[in-house]
Amino acid sequence: MPWNMRVLAVYIMVTFTSVQGATNYSFPDDFMFGASTASYQIEGAWNDDGKGENIWDRLTHEHPEYMVDQSNGDVAANSYLKYKEDVQLLKQIGVEFYRFSISWARILPTGHINKVNQAGIDYYNNLINELLDNGIQPVVTIFHWDLPQTLQDLGGITNKFIVDIYVDYARLLFATYGDRVKWWITFNEPQVFVTGYADSNGMAPSIGSAGIGDYLASHTILLAHAKAYHMYNKEFRERQQGKISITLNSRWYEPMSNSSEDAEAAERALQFYLGLHAHPIFSKKGDYPEMVKKGVEERSLSEGFRKSRLPKFSKEEVDLIRGTYDFFGLNHYSAFLATPGYDGQTEPSLKKDAWVKRIVDKKWMKTAGKDRTVVPWAFRKLLKWIKDEYDNPPVIVTENGVADNGDINDTLRVYFYTHYLNELLNAMYEDGCKVMGFFAWSLLDNFEWNSGYTERFGLFHVDYSDSNLKRTPKESAHLYAKIVKTKGIPQRYFSIVVQ
Repeated sequence: MPWNMRVLAVYIMVTFTSVQGATNYSFPDDFMFGASTASYQIEGAWNDDGKGENIWDRLTHEHPEYMVDQSNGDVAANSYLKYKEDVQLLKQIGVEFYRFSISWARILPTGHINKVNQAGIDYYNNLINELLDNGIQPVVTIFHWDLPQTLQDLGGITNKFIVDIYVDYARLLFATYGDRVKWWITFNEPQVFVTGYADSNGMAPSIGSAGIGDYLASHTILLAHAKAYHMYNKEFRERQQGKISITLNSRWYEPMSNSSEDAEAAERALQFYLGLHAHPIFSKKGDYPEMVKKGVEERSLSEGFRKSRLPKFSKEEVDLIRGTYDFFGLNHYSAFLATPGYDGQTEPSLKKDAWVKRIVDKKWMKTAGKDRTVVPWAFRKLLKWIKDEYDNPPVIVTENGVADNGDINDTLRVYFYTHYLNELLNAMYEDGCKVMGFFAWSLLDNFEWNSGYTERFGLFHVDYSDSNLKRTPKESAHLYAKIVKTKGIPQRYFSIVVQ
């Protein structure tokens, strides 16, 4: 379909208002535009070619009822076999970066370094080479939630033994791919995947140890990240000249009212849900935020514990973790209103420690995600908070996107990217935030964890009823291609209002 017809197809679905809030700012010439995916969500081939079982394989097979549609990632978008086709999709939208994750169990079926699966090594070599042959730089996430089940059987991420096992795994990746991969992310969204150690019927591995297991996992992740960072510095950086960091996720928390109590609740939310993992790495002082340490300790003692449920770092560990970044990887989707309180029943829990009710404003635009609403101005506020809190680190937005029901004419996503990218530009030019790049989530419709295939995030539609899993560009793919090419947002899209 010609471009002008595609635009018309979108405009038929919307009404028009005057342009409000649009900027004429442009993205710098060296701005990193990319798209993101994750191994379990798109690869399929769950037990092919020597791959080991991971915790999401186990969860989806043993507890399909935990997924809204009782689905799994056994086949997903079958990118394991269709990776060349998917690289061409990246070419269609013109991005020069592709963020994907490596399946730990595909490389090391038992999780340990003593058994390397050559077929897994070959798959990612082929993908990386295919990207480079097409002028696209790989950005590799070392761990995106799919822990080998054999390691979980030994306690998983709640056990500090995993630190050295993870470092062995990271070393193998640096040694194997680091001659071509110059961008590395150690962990994706620890704030989300540690809930697998808090909740008993949700994220893998679904172990109900709220307020204990999730804190233990967070502690291990920070140590593993830091040791991998220092190992890269010592053994690989000089000759490979790459960059390495971690990706953290956060919503913006807006005080529900002008009261000081609500303002304090919003700050507590940011410190508990972002600062818990960000402060030890990105702050000048290091360690967990003081309000987090104090809050968990006081509540732990009141609950009958003899000491805080939040583990303590030694001075040597604080120094080890502080400053272990080359950029701030940020995933952002939505916002909450914040006010003091707690709605849940579980005790103990991180949510109760934070003592914040997280509320969706009914006026915010709804999406296919249960509590993910469209709040563009919140993106700018979060970037400004990170700038002020952590001395303006260089930020790469490693995920940003919106869920719908999979429409090809995805007006909601067109609106979302138009306005969120506009607020990113405002943060850069008006607030002085150092933002290096932006990666759309996701390149493809994929398996969306506990939501299964009921939520679609892709720039490209995947037809799961088709045996070939046909990919089709959505309107948002055409919009994103235009933004990437021109380094600006077409002004006409600011007139679109979703009905």
